[in-house]
Amino acid sequence: MKATGIVRRIDDLGRIVIPKEIRRTLRIREGDPLEIFTDREGEIILKKYSPVGELGAFAKEYAESLAQTAGHITCILDKDHIIAVSGGPKKDFLEKHISDAMEECINSRNTLNAKRSDGNFVPVLDDESDESYNYQLVTPIISEGDVIGAVMFLSQDKKMGEIEGKLAQTAAGFLAKQMEQ
Repeated sequence: MKATGIVRRIDDLGRIVIPKEIRRTLRIREGDPLEIFTDREGEIILKKYSPVGELGAFAKEYAESLAQTAGHITCILDKDHIIAVSGGPKKDFLEKHISDAMEECINSRNTLNAKRSDGNFVPVLDDESDESYNYQLVTPIISEGDVIGAVMFLSQDKKMGEIEGKLAQTAAGFLAKQMEQ
């Protein structure tokens, strides 16, 4: 654990303010859910809560099934990072933070089917390490009215068609239903 040197007091209602610099760095916004953990040494740990991340192993298996069916690299994302990858190199994507542009794309609630040269292609990661992929299809996962993540297909040489679009929509709908249970 890394010390920040910042000290805050708890107010009379039991609240504590997380400094703006830390919120910005960790991409925590007003209304974001935080999960609270404690350990035996008396430490309190706040972690940004990811409803899609709760699917864990299920999301991994589902991504594998989608990759086999679609024939494309398949990723399942929450609104911060990629939680499952199949059909491609996991080290390039798994647990990496998504770009701000990808977060905006997901929050738009619209499916994006883009080619890199079209100009509407959205970088997947902050570090631009995804430059070898020329086609993408991103479908948001919407559960109980809230955008919680996305299903994404990536390809180097094959444009996504209507079938991939329907497959991604079906997958996003299924994952949303899993979150509602």
